[in-house]
Amino acid sequence: MTLSLYDATIPSNLQILRAVDALLDKAEAFCAETGLAPADLIDARLAPDMLPFGYQVKSCAEHSVGAIAGVRGGSYSPDLKPWPTDFAGLHAKLHGAMAELEAIDRDEFDSLAETDTEFAFGETRMPFTGANFLLSFSQPNFYFHATTVYAILRAKGVKIGKRDFMGMPRMKR
Repeated sequence: MTLSLYDATIPSNLQILRAVDALLDKAEAFCAETGLAPADLIDARLAPDMLPFGYQVKSCAEHSVGAIAGVRGGSYSPDLKPWPTDFAGLHAKLHGAMAELEAIDRDEFDSLAETDTEFAFGETRMPFTGANFLLSFSQPNFYFHATTVYAILRAKGVKIGKRDFMGMPRMKR
């Protein structure tokens, strides 16, 4: 079996985005049950020098559909716009990303593998092929931010476990 760029990227992004969306549901329920203000959770950080929960959720979308848009355009720069500051906005960000991923044409996506793609941030420039950018730069960032979403919720006392992070695996049918 040959594993395509599509197969190595899109299904896993969707799996984890769905899991992060479900984590948001648990975060909302936790706030309702404990009386914690949603803003206190959305602004929560693991460490003072890390960006908050809301940014981490936004970055899951950014390192999936945003990265793909960068490959299509030949250059990716981090989205510095503010993240949503409420649960509805965070859900909308994830739902938009999932809808875009679900609409991707497999053949068109696989054709991006050899596309020249540059990561550009300030003075930093890093050249990649599309596949190398998605698999060695964006995908690790995607999982980092999803893991940080999970870790912040655990640190705040939300009752979640590993299955909540993983979401629904793609089992043999």
